Amino acid sequence: MTRLLLGNTALIVVVLAAALAALSWGAIAIEVDAVLAALVGRGDPGMVQIVTDLRLPRVATAIVAGSALGIAGVLMQALFRNPMADAWSLGLTAGGQLGVALLVTAAAFAGPRAIAALRALEGLSITAGAMIGIAVFALAMASLARRVGTVTLLVVGLMLGFTVQGIVSVVIHFANRVGGRVFSGWNDGNFASVTPADLPMFAVPVAVGVALALINAKPLTALLLGETYAKSLGTDVTRLRRLTLAAVVLLVAPVTAFCGPVTFVGLIVPHFARAIAGTARILPLLPLAAWSGALLALAADIVVHAPWEQHFLHLNAVLALVGAPVVIALLIFSPTLRGQR
Repeated sequence: MTRLLLGNTALIVVVLAAALAALSWGAIAIEVDAVLAALVGRGDPGMVQIVTDLRLPRVATAIVAGSALGIAGVLMQALFRNPMADAWSLGLTAGGQLGVALLVTAAAFAGPRAIAALRALEGLSITAGAMIGIAVFALAMASLARRVGTVTLLVVGLMLGFTVQGIVSVVIHFANRVGGRVFSGWNDGNFASVTPADLPMFAVPVAVGVALALINAKPLTALLLGETYAKSLGTDVTRLRRLTLAAVVLLVAPVTAFCGPVTFVGLIVPHFARAIAGTARILPLLPLAAWSGALLALAADIVVHAPWEQHFLHLNAVLALVGAPVVIALLIFSPTLRGQR
């Protein structure tokens, strides 16, 4: 209990410090005391507008998105009992990409009115496209999981992701310039695309997903010891899978829709959470994964929006520089993963 309390407390403090740094640092540097004053509506009106209208929604989005992806990673790795499972490796994010690509291309074929509607309702329409795509792929992978092993499932998910990349390229070829720009900007990954008006639409599905994760934490812990053991405790494994995948969809779809296909957070954060907690039980991992995911997302966002001379970096490029080496290290040095080879 002391270890969990200390871990959560330390992460909360570091996340708050990172959030304050993200609010202070950028093309226009703002002193910390000016940031704190701006948060309560005091100080220079220009600084207040920069902090509250531009940077605060981006920071809030990074915290919510990182937390959602971290929790989703814990759920996926528990459900499939595989430490390399996440929404990306199982093709769920690819489903969101395909959904958005089909949406913007369909708008091009539908004519100017549809394009105007896409521009006016860009957040809502892309959210719907990504959620539908992710839900379809989640159902397909859940069905496949009943027939194949976890390694095969992950390989299929990865190959499905590569296949979708090709399909998306072909689909976007038929989109017009507006649709192509919408998809390209979304696909690069960015926490700055969520406006204050979008935050409720973005956060509510995530909150429902977190609630489902908390409700199913105990039976998921039992599932880690095998389906037979979980069933002996009265767990309806089929229902548990459906609810867990529903939670993953609610957690991942809004992030993918508004922020693009954010990579690596859901894959590596659960490993940090387990290292801090010293346990594989799901319930204590959820808050640790949430804070760790928020910290990783904030750190990447700080690098992306540093005052570079020419242009911003892409979010996924920064995450890949951190995430890929961590995954390689896990594959080489983790006793659990070495035992699966």
